[in-house]
Amino acid sequence: MAAPTIAQLIHQFETWAPPQWQADWDNCGWQIEPGILNDPARVLVCLTPTLAVMAEAIALQQAGTPVNLIFAHHPLIFSPLKAVTKGDPVGDMVRLAIAHGIGVYSAHTNFDQVADGTADVLAQLLDLHAVEPLTPTQPSVGYGRVGHLPQPCALETLLHQIQTQLQPPRLLYSPEANLQQSVQRVAVLGGAGASFLKDVARAQAQVYLTSDCKFHQFQEARDRGVVLVDAGHYATERPACDRLVTRFKEQRVAWVQLSDRDEDFRQFFNP
Repeated sequence: MAAPTIAQLIHQFETWAPPQWQADWDNCGWQIEPGILNDPARVLVCLTPTLAVMAEAIALQQAGTPVNLIFAHHPLIFSPLKAVTKGDPVGDMVRLAIAHGIGVYSAHTNFDQVADGTADVLAQLLDLHAVEPLTPTQPSVGYGRVGHLPQPCALETLLHQIQTQLQPPRLLYSPEANLQQSVQRVAVLGGAGASFLKDVARAQAQVYLTSDCKFHQFQEARDRGVVLVDAGHYATERPACDRLVTRFKEQRVAWVQLSDRDEDFRQFFNP
C-alpha cells in the first residue's frame, strides 16, 4: 500500500474527528496550506505550532528528511489576520511555511472529543474503567472523560500515579484535601478544563484532573466536594500528541515524528 498523501491523511483524520465538531470559538483545520496536498505526508506532530517547531522542521529538511506538514493540536491562528509582517510570530510562521513548503494543520476541540483524543488518552493512562464522556456532545463523543479506577485507592496514591504518568513540573491539588481519603471515581480533561466543574460534580467524580486552574476555581471545586488536580496544560495534552504519531504510523505515513521542540512555556523557580 502506497504511503498516503497529505490530502489522504487529512481526509482520514477529518472522517474520524470532523472539524465541524469544533467549539464555536475555535479554529481547527488548515492554518497554512502552501500547495502540498498531493505530496506524500511527512509529518512533525506537536502540541503548539511555534517558531521553534518550524525551525525544527526546516532543520530536518536540511538534514535530508523532507518534512512537509506540522500537525498541531493548538491552532496557530485564532483571530482573523489583518497583516502578515516580518517580525510578527504568526507572520513569520506564514512566511517560513510558504518558503519551505511546510503546511500547518490544527486539530483542537474536535480532537479533544474523540476516542484516543486528549481526554480519552488521559483516561487510559490512569486505567479508568466504565469510561464515558464528561460532557457529551453526541453519542459516545464529548469533552472530558469520567470513570472508575480499577480499585479504590488513597488520594496520595492517585497523585503519585498522575506524577509518574504525566511528569508535570509541578502538581497542584485542592487545599484541605485529605491525602489518605479513598477515591475511585475520577474525571479528566486535557488543557484548561476548570469551566467544566459543574459537569464534574454532576458526574459524582471525587477527583478531577485538568490544568490552568485559577484561584477561585480551586475554591469552587472544594465547595463542590471535588479534589481539583492541576497537572499543567502541556503535561495533560502532550500524551495525546504522542498517540497521534502511533495512529499515523499505523496508516503507513512515509515519515512521522513527535516534535522535540514542544515547550511547556513555564519554569518553576526552586531556590
